[in-house]
Amino acid sequence: MPQQPPLDFDPIDRAGALWEKHWPDEEPDVYAAMRAVTSIMRAHQILIADLDSMLRPFGITFSRYEALVLLTHSREGSLPLSMIGERLQVHATSVTNVIDRLEGAGLVRRMPNPRDGRGTLAVITDAGREVAAKATEGFNAARFGLSSLEFGELDELFTVLRKLRRDADDFLD
Repeated sequence: MPQQPPLDFDPIDRAGALWEKHWPDEEPDVYAAMRAVTSIMRAHQILIADLDSMLRPFGITFSRYEALVLLTHSREGSLPLSMIGERLQVHATSVTNVIDRLEGAGLVRRMPNPRDGRGTLAVITDAGREVAAKATEGFNAARFGLSSLEFGELDELFTVLRKLRRDADDFLD
């Protein structure tokens, strides 16, 4: 799919100006919040498209990559499906779908959890480790799609977004 040519104006900035025009009695932080959230949503679209295109040769999506890396970093290369969902902060149904796809591709296998007779472990295969390693090399080289930002900006962005996640009870400090 060909990429559209860039606009000759910033559509989010223009939308912000229109927001101010149509709701002139709001506090300035409302306009800033509108621009910020719209920018975050657009950045998310850009990053997912970029990262997924880097993963396409491996036949996986970013959510599958995250699961592979999580398994790679685990002590024994395996984790209960419930823990994968907890760590990736996704619903159990999403974990099942991700593991189904990875298993179908031969990148993980399921096995009964010996510590919990009712639970299931996802176990990364050698092929899964290889895909995770190669994809990570590409992501590291591309700085995860954020090469236009300097180190200090990346650190600042993480810090600012961490506040948002903390306030949403994503984690306890």
